[in-house]
Amino acid sequence: MARQSPEVNDDANDATNDWRAVFWDIGGVLLDVDSARQSHRRFVEALAERYDLSTPVDDALATWREEVGSHFREREGTEFRSSRTAYGLAVDAVVGESVPVEEWAPLFERVQRETLRPNPGAVETVERLAESRLYVGVISDINTAEATLIFDIFGLGDAFDSVTTSESIGRTKPAPAMFEAALAAADVPPATALMVGDRYEHDVAGAAAAGMYTVAYGADDGPAVDYRVDVLRAILDIVGAER
Repeated sequence: MARQSPEVNDDANDATNDWRAVFWDIGGVLLDVDSARQSHRRFVEALAERYDLSTPVDDALATWREEVGSHFREREGTEFRSSRTAYGLAVDAVVGESVPVEEWAPLFERVQRETLRPNPGAVETVERLAESRLYVGVISDINTAEATLIFDIFGLGDAFDSVTTSESIGRTKPAPAMFEAALAAADVPPATALMVGDRYEHDVAGAAAAGMYTVAYGADDGPAVDYRVDVLRAILDIVGAER
């Protein structure tokens, strides 16, 4: 789908008169991925303590990562695969036996609540956009419950008008269905919507193919990048919202 350039407003910093929606990725944009990695290490440490494992933590963490990675590597194309399923398989591999989800899931959530943190400026920028006239949504390759937990941890439970997850669509980005569903929920033309992402092929190129404009936050360079920001608060300047 070809994008049509929005009308430029000379009174605002690179803003337009016609922005209608801003969509966010979660991992790497709203969520600091280093904190997610840290939460996995702390969870594996907690498993080792609970089940009195003799395996060194670094070895157990390597097993965890291999099991999770294998689960996602085995998917075909953009099919959705549940992270919760991956975590369950990884727990079994680390512990060496089948562990019921009701045993490990509360511990995993507690560690996430203690460890996960947002990227600098993410919460403040989303809150400011939520106070504006703009539609604020999420397009993320994530389980819906995991997205809800992250928003609760960050205090953003009521900040989004819609949350489009791969679990709800059955596909991951850059599948067109992900972006089409989000745009349909917002009921806005693609050329009036921004997608903020950290992965070029999935977030940026996928959104551009759907006719959306793109904001690269850590994503590689390429022809689909319309704006690049190093500070998330700069998105407010792009859409003409006051800081």
